[in-house]
Amino acid sequence: MLYETDMQLRPDGASGLLVSTVEAFRDYQQHKAWVWEHQAITRARFSAGDMEIGKAFERIRFDVLAQKRDINALKKEVFEMRQKMRVGHIIPSEVFDLKQSLGGIIDVEFMVQYLVLANAHQHPEVAENIGNIALLAKFSGLGVIEKKQAEAVANAYREFRKKQHALRLQGHSKAQVAMAEVAQLVEPVRGLWMQLMN
Repeated sequence: MLYETDMQLRPDGASGLLVSTVEAFRDYQQHKAWVWEHQAITRARFSAGDMEIGKAFERIRFDVLAQKRDINALKKEVFEMRQKMRVGHIIPSEVFDLKQSLGGIIDVEFMVQYLVLANAHQHPEVAENIGNIALLAKFSGLGVIEKKQAEAVANAYREFRKKQHALRLQGHSKAQVAMAEVAQLVEPVRGLWMQLMN
């Protein structure tokens, strides 16, 4: 198995159709989708199949991302979704979970998704699916976040992913390290989180 598909994540959840028309997908994204579903769209891409459907998907994706949003409502939704995710992960203070801990991989991904949703209406180029590190550089170039800050967060993200892959290759079931090992990397991620989410 290459990928496991979570059927709960399709439009309308477990009660939704397994396959929908392009028009139904467009209507769902424009009128019914939750903010977390739009966060997911920031990372979505057409990968195989009919090229016309792929082009239609990309148009819908761009239209969804380019919507002008209420920044305070967006911030609240993103923050609350992240808090819900944290509830199920109790991690001792001396341990850092590369993915789940405050200042880890998911926080970087949520911040980039938030920045895309908050800024794509003014800067359509941030709707491109170019990856978190490239998007951080793009936001820095646009003056949305400071260059030094963007570089520090991108470096932390790169190092966290590298450590996560190494642990997986070594057969570890949890991607966790000693907090002391990553404390300097965590600091700029937490700093940007506080800046964006307060």
